Amino acid sequence: MTDSSDRLASFSALDAQLVDTAKSIKILSNLSWPADLCQKFLASWAAKSPQLPEVRYQGLDFSKKSEALKELIRGCDREHPLGAYIASTAESYVVAAAMLEGMGGPSFTELSSQLYGDPSQTIGPSGVTVLQAAEHFIDATCDFIKSTKIPEEAYCVLPSTVAQELRDKVVPFFKNHPVEIVIDPSLASKAAAGARKIRIRGATSFSWMDIPQLIHHEAFVHTLTMLNGREQPFLKSMGLGSPRTTRTQEGLALFAELITGSIDLSRLRRIALRVKAVHLAMQGADFIEIFKFFLDAGQNEIESFHSAMRVFRGGDVRGRLVCTKDVVYLEGLVLLETFLLKAIQAGKTEYPRYLFSGRLTLGDVITLEPYFQSGYISAPLYEPEWAKNQPCLTAFLLYSSFTNQIHLERIKLQDFSFRGF
Repeated sequence: MTDSSDRLASFSALDAQLVDTAKSIKILSNLSWPADLCQKFLASWAAKSPQLPEVRYQGLDFSKKSEALKELIRGCDREHPLGAYIASTAESYVVAAAMLEGMGGPSFTELSSQLYGDPSQTIGPSGVTVLQAAEHFIDATCDFIKSTKIPEEAYCVLPSTVAQELRDKVVPFFKNHPVEIVIDPSLASKAAAGARKIRIRGATSFSWMDIPQLIHHEAFVHTLTMLNGREQPFLKSMGLGSPRTTRTQEGLALFAELITGSIDLSRLRRIALRVKAVHLAMQGADFIEIFKFFLDAGQNEIESFHSAMRVFRGGDVRGRLVCTKDVVYLEGLVLLETFLLKAIQAGKTEYPRYLFSGRLTLGDVITLEPYFQSGYISAPLYEPEWAKNQPCLTAFLLYSSFTNQIHLERIKLQDFSFRGF
């Protein structure tokens, strides 16, 4: 595809306008709950009279930002790949702004579902819903969870130790960009990654298994792609955490855990349980019922509170109004691995690298391919080792493709005894 320099410059100008307008529309920080709600709820739970958390949402007004984004969208040529990318990114921020303005109200879940989907949607053309996939993982892990579960006493690693372990691995990796590792007592998730700062939850203890997961998930995917995106010469929006890229980002981060051997069964089960919890809450389960759901599934009280909080942040603790973001993890992982496999089969061996050039969707990699090839979009400044090791990545994906064709239900363990194995 050939574009004049003026044409490309016009898209870069639109992109710069997008970044300037959208960068202040932050989702998770606006959805977070005060840290003291956990202590208050667990105190009521210990007293055997659990009370629903009292959450008050600050009224937000993004009307000026939204109007500016809509004006930008009208100025985009959506027939052009770059124009379509900029317009789609801007649209996701318009939806995000409306969702934040509607926190606690009837529109919140509908807008959340527009951004992240919901448990009832199918994963690509498979016909399998996200909920069905989650229930499969939950059922499949039931027989193994007792023998593979990380014991409670193993959660003895202090946040300060985790932070130092991350500093030792992360700071030298990003040699041209200082990345700060800090402890945040108010953080809902175990960690949150930005371009220059990774926050670790302070009000909890970790296991040693958490550390490699945080390194490969938070640092070597989320921080890495945001840093690489900010280093793009012409499309700085690739350094935004735009809502439309969340599914691909979380899928890529989970795949990184998988291919590096960092993920464990409890982690995979926890991701599936969150999908089920979103479904139950959408059906009317309240915060206490979802807390009990996670507790009965084997999580401790603190983790059960934080897991339930993820479901209801921005919604209503009485049920039905929920945040559906946790749906994207499992769906994203399945789609990401399938995408990488089909890319390798099609000879598109550069596609995995493109994913690390910034925050993109899987579709962006395909439609923007000519601009990677021309150099308008730069190659990633940083890449995780597993992604750079293309022969091993290709072998992993091709073997995965082969084993996926084996119908395990047709094979019994006893079959092996008849073949002299």
